[in-house]
Amino acid sequence: MRAPLLSPLRRVSPASVTPQPHAPGDNLRGALLMTLSMIGFGCNDAAMKFATQDMPLYQAIAMRGLAMMVVLWILAWREGGLTWRLPQGARWLMILRAIGEVGSTLLFLNALQVMAIGDLSAVMQSLPLVVMLAAALFFKERLGPRRLGAVFVGLVGVMVILRPGSGTFGIWAFVALGAVLLMVLRDMVTKLFGPDMSSTTIAFYAAFAVTVMGGVLCVGQGVIWPNLSHVLLILLASGFLTMGYVTGVSAMRVGEVSYVAPFRYTSLIVAIAAGLVVFGEWPDLWTWLGAGLVVAAGVYVIWREAQLEKR
Repeated sequence: MRAPLLSPLRRVSPASVTPQPHAPGDNLRGALLMTLSMIGFGCNDAAMKFATQDMPLYQAIAMRGLAMMVVLWILAWREGGLTWRLPQGARWLMILRAIGEVGSTLLFLNALQVMAIGDLSAVMQSLPLVVMLAAALFFKERLGPRRLGAVFVGLVGVMVILRPGSGTFGIWAFVALGAVLLMVLRDMVTKLFGPDMSSTTIAFYAAFAVTVMGGVLCVGQGVIWPNLSHVLLILLASGFLTMGYVTGVSAMRVGEVSYVAPFRYTSLIVAIAAGLVVFGEWPDLWTWLGAGLVVAAGVYVIWREAQLEKR
């Protein structure tokens, strides 16, 4: 019997240098999970950007992390509990993943305070291509010309938005690219976890590591007494980030990495919408054109996979 699509304890075959064939429909399920993850992360980014306008960044990270850990613990308790005693191999994987999670969070949120949310998300769209190339290198996943072509079209859309030579390509864009590399480390390590490790447990340890980092750094940055709006924004961010964590971890364990990764492009659409609604950042014509290319590339990949499964 197949586990529910959104179950945080969904089990899949562990990845190896030569992964096992995936079941029919796994790629489409992974794509849906990744899209939900990007919606969660995008809404979290908007809430955190709004909250940190008058609240220290690391205090917000620590508060959000504490709320997330409570939610993840409840989810795990309903499904049988967290895995506290990690096997030796899983322990080192969890440490490596925590390094990627903490480092990428630190770089990304610092860039988010300075850059427009749509511009930052556009820079982050280089992640799917890097993840696909890493999957081909380490997991020997085959990259067909159509998948590469769709990702290339998506990257062209990103370049149309950024327009190299414009003000978007400043120092903070390179900080965001550093976050991309650490996210690649995180995603590749996620693929290596065995079937005995639930997605909720992996997400819980990631939230714990980020919370500790925020708590340590907020000592030097200082703290304020949060008001009601701060608390509500942090709770909102933690809810969306929990959704992003659990579905994102599940997405990397369902289907092929090279198929699922391009659906990270949907975060650009979420970011543009959040920037428009929350911060009044109206995208220009080039941004809309680039976003259209990104959406078209993702829709084509979905359609192509559906046609292959019908055959």
